[in-house]
Amino acid sequence: MSFATDSPVHSSSSDDFAALIDAELEVGSSGSSSAEHDNEEEEIDGDNDDNDHEENEDDGEDELTDHRNKRCKIEKLEDQELQGSTSQGLIEEKLEVSLKKDICTHPGSFGQMCILCGQRVDDESGVTFGYIHKGLRLGNDEIVRLRSTDMKNLLHHKKLYLVLDLDHTLLNSTLLNHLTSEEEYLKAQSDSLQDVSKGSLFMLDFMHMMTKLRPFVRTFLKEASEMFEMYIYTMGDRPYALEMAKLLDPKQEYFSGRVISRDDGTQKHQKGLDVVLGQESAVVILDDTENAWTKHKDNLILMERYHFFASSCHQFGFNCKSLSQLKNDESEPDGALASVLKVLRQVHHIFFDELDSDLASRDVRQVLKIVRKDVLKDCKIIFSRVFPTKFQAENHLLWKMAEQLGATCSTETDSSVTHVVSTDAGTEKSRWAVKENKFLVHPRWIEAANFLWQKQPEEKFPVSQTKNQ
Repeated sequence: MSFATDSPVHSSSSDDFAALIDAELEVGSSGSSSAEHDNEEEEIDGDNDDNDHEENEDDGEDELTDHRNKRCKIEKLEDQELQGSTSQGLIEEKLEVSLKKDICTHPGSFGQMCILCGQRVDDESGVTFGYIHKGLRLGNDEIVRLRSTDMKNLLHHKKLYLVLDLDHTLLNSTLLNHLTSEEEYLKAQSDSLQDVSKGSLFMLDFMHMMTKLRPFVRTFLKEASEMFEMYIYTMGDRPYALEMAKLLDPKQEYFSGRVISRDDGTQKHQKGLDVVLGQESAVVILDDTENAWTKHKDNLILMERYHFFASSCHQFGFNCKSLSQLKNDESEPDGALASVLKVLRQVHHIFFDELDSDLASRDVRQVLKIVRKDVLKDCKIIFSRVFPTKFQAENHLLWKMAEQLGATCSTETDSSVTHVVSTDAGTEKSRWAVKENKFLVHPRWIEAANFLWQKQPEEKFPVSQTKNQ
């Protein structure tokens, strides 16, 4: 079997790839003793060549000897097959590799050995896929080929790719020595590590930490797996990533070997799709940190951060009490994961059922833009006391965010305005909104719509009048 012709990704599983590599190594190991015997035989045949040449002094004898040597090796392999030590497929593979050694393009390497021909490869171009198999490096052409093959298979099964961040997206972790006195009660409420599928709060003593899974995460993973092939991608180290994967996916139903950590990335402090065996046009990313994906922002759905532990709030500079300190949690049916699952269903539906273009040419990034523009599509917004004085309003993040969500933004009041976004109910535009029966909302209304990908009830984002008015 050849890695260059028989794709290990045809089943959309990096585990299959790892298994095939292991099989190749096992074949190579089992054949090492016979290879040494071949070398001894070559030395003997070499001596015979010299004797023949000296006796006959005929140039054509060398060619005859070479032919005899090759035939001898084939006969030896056939004898091994009869004895049950190999197979016809292995014989053909060995002959194929022998013929291809001089012309192999080296599609990838394991250590410094070509995965196709076995020759030493010093070229370090391409990308390392250590999470699939330690030491595995694939060349750029081979990556393109594998992605194309996997993409065809995935589209055939009406699936896309979903890359999931861990911390603050699917769960929240803290070191045990960072628990506050108000959080000590959690130690007595942790769930059993023997059956993690029935729990959400886990004490990992061997890692000196505690982890809380985000509400709705198990339902989310189950339903998302029907539409997407899923990866974990975290800035945590590999041991942490694997332990979190065990909590989220104890039966290895969702991620299998597709767990990427910071140790597997190609750029420090950055995440990239170069280590994902999926075409960018079919990848959706869920992450709470936009700056981690500077090259792939169009693939990203930005998640509202999950701050269960106090240390998580402090990490991001919040002085408020955490969910654990309040002895509260996100709502399962109305929380961030339930909301984003609705978005993912919509994206999947539009990609496969509504676009007119050829399936292979469709791009999920365009679908994400379509879905975003539907959130505030019927809203016309003006801002009051939101931007700094003399700041170009069109360049402000909130203005751009509102437009990406489909709203029309303006600087002037008129009858078509639906919302006034303000931090102060006493401004002229805010008073106009109340008088004209327009919605007066805090800027957080736009931010919430951006995080949850759906228009939020205006009454939940009131605007107070400042004291100096």
